Amino acid sequence: MSGKLVILAGGISSRMRRPAGNDLQVEHRLLQDADRKAKSMIGVGQNFRPFLDYLLYNAGLAGYTDILIVIGEKDSSIREYYGPKDDNNHFGNLLISYAVQKIPQGRVKPLGTADALYQALIARPDWEGQHFTVCNSDNLYSVNALSLMLSHKYQNAMIDYDRRALQFPAERIQEFGITKKDRDGFLMDIVEKPTAEQIQKASQPDGFVGVSMNIFSLSYDMIFNYLENVPLHPVRQEKELPQAVVNMVKDHPKSVYCFPVAEHVPDLTDKGDIPVVKQFIEINFRNLQF
Repeated sequence: MSGKLVILAGGISSRMRRPAGNDLQVEHRLLQDADRKAKSMIGVGQNFRPFLDYLLYNAGLAGYTDILIVIGEKDSSIREYYGPKDDNNHFGNLLISYAVQKIPQGRVKPLGTADALYQALIARPDWEGQHFTVCNSDNLYSVNALSLMLSHKYQNAMIDYDRRALQFPAERIQEFGITKKDRDGFLMDIVEKPTAEQIQKASQPDGFVGVSMNIFSLSYDMIFNYLENVPLHPVRQEKELPQAVVNMVKDHPKSVYCFPVAEHVPDLTDKGDIPVVKQFIEINFRNLQF
């Protein structure tokens, strides 16, 4: 496996930019970040280091070296911080390049995560015939999870998070997409916003219910056409990466292995997440130098 990682950061952060509640205790500077920058650039770390620094730090420890960040056409905060060049910006031992996800005419936001990854692969034709990992920019994936995506033996893979280990409010977990696997642990489907009945059916004898947090290891050649051709979601009107993966699986059974992992994944979705993520970083990255 090659140390290639795509980080999806091209969204417009609409939920993050909603007004904060009056009782939210967050520094004014962080609220400004939340309103003006990509979510991953909110300075939740020591001395206001951006969230993305910590994801990149974990990626480096896991063995990644070639990082492609998908950025929005209207946001300059990532380029200003990590380097203005289209490629070969140095951040520690990492090389950072960019792909721009534009907003199509007539829309107010980009076409979704499948389109973001499609734009990334178009920008890196030198990756053809190889594998890469893709993940969100607003989730702090562990070194363990990133390593699993780098060192496996399968055609494609994903992290299948134990629903019980996620430290979010129950109503939020309820909306996370759950995985359906065959008896050998290969993905069959991802059910978005599942009902209680669907969650019960997906529960294994030991109580494990797998959740997708949008981290996959994929073959460039296998996924490419599915990213291009995935239809718009009927409600959200976006091309979604999980659906592209599911469409691939339906044509190629046993092509995506699910690695079960029981750990929390810090997430920056809205302003209410800022103090929680800030505390997590303070505890887990206390003496970090990078």
